[in-house]
Amino acid sequence: MIAINVLTSTAAPLDISNIDTDQIIPKQFLKRIERTGYGEFLFFDWRRIQEGPNTGQPDESFPLNKPEYKGAKILIAGKNFGCGSSREHAAWALTDFGFLAVIAPSFADIFFSNAGKNGMILVRLSEADVNLLTHRSQQNPNHTITINLEQQTVTDDEGFSATFEINPFRKYCLLNGLDDIGLTLRHESELNAYETQHDNEFWLAPRATTNA
Repeated sequence: MIAINVLTSTAAPLDISNIDTDQIIPKQFLKRIERTGYGEFLFFDWRRIQEGPNTGQPDESFPLNKPEYKGAKILIAGKNFGCGSSREHAAWALTDFGFLAVIAPSFADIFFSNAGKNGMILVRLSEADVNLLTHRSQQNPNHTITINLEQQTVTDDEGFSATFEINPFRKYCLLNGLDDIGLTLRHESELNAYETQHDNEFWLAPRATTNA
């Protein structure tokens, strides 16, 4: 997991509320055992034409298919983003596609936790602020947003400025690039010392036993 402090990027606007995890990564793609390789299936049904002679072809009207939004590391979405099932694959698909942050008025609780553990910054702003940033990114694909995690601010190149709240522990993990494994490995030396002591006492030199 990479450490994130200041993220400056264009943003892909997805002005839809109640985007559930089955739309983010449909269930037929949950067979992989790795965390990688899900990006190509992100919003699979929405990114492709569903009927007619061009069924299965990319839908050029969908924001993530538009070349002007290619490379955006910030996704702007409607309220209740990530609702539905608790699949962690939704966060994997977003990060594998290249998104490092999502801005929305609200998030589903389980998705919010999963995304944070996988290195994504989730920013809650008011609906009015989200609508403004969405509109600016729709009107100008070069519209640039800066998320400063240390200062907990969101600014843009047109004078917008807002603050957001984040759990202090999650902020610490994101700033230092620590997932659950990384948090454990902070204590690697103590863990190794314990294992060595344990082996010496109970395996390499087992304690003597007495017969009753």
